[in-house]
Amino acid sequence: MRPDVWIPEETPATERARLGDLATLHLFPAAGPFGQQDEPADLLVVVDDMTRALEVAAQLPRLGAIQTMTAGVDRIIDRVPPGVSLCDAAGVHDVAVAEWVVMVILAARRNLPAYLESQRAGQWRSDRLTGEDLVDASVLIVGSGAIGRVVEARLAPFDVRIQRISRRPRPDSRAPSELLSLLPTADVVIVLLPLTLETRGIFDAGMIAAMRPGALLVNASRGPIVDTGALTAAVLAGRIRVALDVTDPEPLPDGHPLWSAPGSIITPHVASDVRREDERAWQLIFEQVGRLARGEPLANQVVAGY
Repeated sequence: MRPDVWIPEETPATERARLGDLATLHLFPAAGPFGQQDEPADLLVVVDDMTRALEVAAQLPRLGAIQTMTAGVDRIIDRVPPGVSLCDAAGVHDVAVAEWVVMVILAARRNLPAYLESQRAGQWRSDRLTGEDLVDASVLIVGSGAIGRVVEARLAPFDVRIQRISRRPRPDSRAPSELLSLLPTADVVIVLLPLTLETRGIFDAGMIAAMRPGALLVNASRGPIVDTGALTAAVLAGRIRVALDVTDPEPLPDGHPLWSAPGSIITPHVASDVRREDERAWQLIFEQVGRLARGEPLANQVVAGY
């Protein structure tokens, strides 16, 4: 079987050529009119412009599946045409996000932001900001899926103590209902949950208040999982520290207190932004097209919202 695959017309030549060896390609324009198409459509690839891809999907009555390049599908899950499968990019971003998580944990616990401020001011600090190593630190991974397991593997050499919360039952993880009781035991809380109706706002004022004083909250998933008001109040009060790659709203507005709050590290949703990200994403797409050609089920099919 030679599958029919729809891709943006701006797809790089190298990827387009390789896909052309595997499938019959159909290109859709980045903008402008796009009427209903009666062409076969086994797979539609979403690269950057999700809104445009959804416009195209609505005009493909024979569409079978949509493949995103993102691990999270909260922006698209409720807009997929009926009867069309949705596949995410689970596995593509695991290494990059895990490295970002380890980076900010080490930076926060060794007071790197304060030293960088001194460097920019051209000052050699005479006061020592004694940091903390990770040996025997308690790390709670909230959302112990694929990325969580890669994070855990990279933290293992630091001799940390890992606790896990998983939304799907696993023998080595605790249930989400135990989150409140586990928070006071953790030095570092890593949020890796997908954004769903159940996880939106799960880190509310009560959850944040339950965290151990001085603990670090790391959010590399989605901003709305955490109550920004409660988080800001706790950081400004010096109760907890944060490392955020995502915020709510996003981007964080100019002048927001979190930008300048002591104990705050913020990056602009770039945890997965590494040079090999696109290469890994296209490799997944090549593999998916190969599955279609062989008559095999697609990988990474989204079930129950994630």
